[in-house]
Amino acid sequence: MSHGVLSVVHGTGSARTRLAVFAGLVVSLLTLAFTAPGAAHAATAPSAGHISHPQLDWMGSTVAAHEGSSARGAAGAGTVTPMATQTPGMDVSSYQGSVNWATAWANGGKFAYIKATESTSYTNPDFAQQYNGSYNVGMIRGSYHFATPDTSGGAAQADYFIAHGGGWSADGKTLPGALDIEYNPYGATCYGLSQASMVSWIHAFANEYHAKETVYPVIYSTYDWWSTCTGNNSGFATTSPFWIAKYASTAGTLPAGYTYYTFWQHADSGTFPGDQDYFNGDLSRLQALALG
Repeated sequence: MSHGVLSVVHGTGSARTRLAVFAGLVVSLLTLAFTAPGAAHAATAPSAGHISHPQLDWMGSTVAAHEGSSARGAAGAGTVTPMATQTPGMDVSSYQGSVNWATAWANGGKFAYIKATESTSYTNPDFAQQYNGSYNVGMIRGSYHFATPDTSGGAAQADYFIAHGGGWSADGKTLPGALDIEYNPYGATCYGLSQASMVSWIHAFANEYHAKETVYPVIYSTYDWWSTCTGNNSGFATTSPFWIAKYASTAGTLPAGYTYYTFWQHADSGTFPGDQDYFNGDLSRLQALALG
């Protein structure tokens, strides 16, 4: 699995974190090299709308670097007991390149989410192989959008996502699109937005998606980011299913308003390609979600 100059296998979180840090260092050094003397300090700060490595921005790519041991440690207060049956699946991006879906299916994977877009300028070059390939082996599949709230509005990014693989259909095999909203890989944690502005941005995305697709998107994040950047807003709990990222033995604390998670990203490596996920329920409930 080699993607351009990327030859580090998506296997361990530490390897991926080092690669992301190295990529950021290279960008900074190149910026300095082509900046006039005296302007170097200003040039190293990412400007609004700056996207230089979308191929390194997968679902959860920023989590370990920001949450460290807390992302992998014991769960906090307010943990939620999951349903008795957890349905296993995965999420992938261009980082995985061409995926062997037959093997993932044989190993028990029942669903997959595939990165489709980022901002309003990037589409996953491996999307067709990943999205159609997972479907063809029998998985229930969906797509996700990596949000960059400092580059354009929520509605504009929802429209771009829908136009490039993020749509939904009530065929029982296609999951509602997911909004991946996490730590900014290019700068300020909350993308320079206040908590109120961030909540408005997410509402704009979710409402536009619903207006076009008739279902609300799944929202993916960590409790820490959600608490920091939205003020632990509870306004999405009645509409959008929540996908919690927590690399631990339990899913931990959920955002306000949610009494259960719908998906849980519990590890960044394992049996399947990409990140390891559970749907909180049996296969029939996953199929019901796919039907809207």
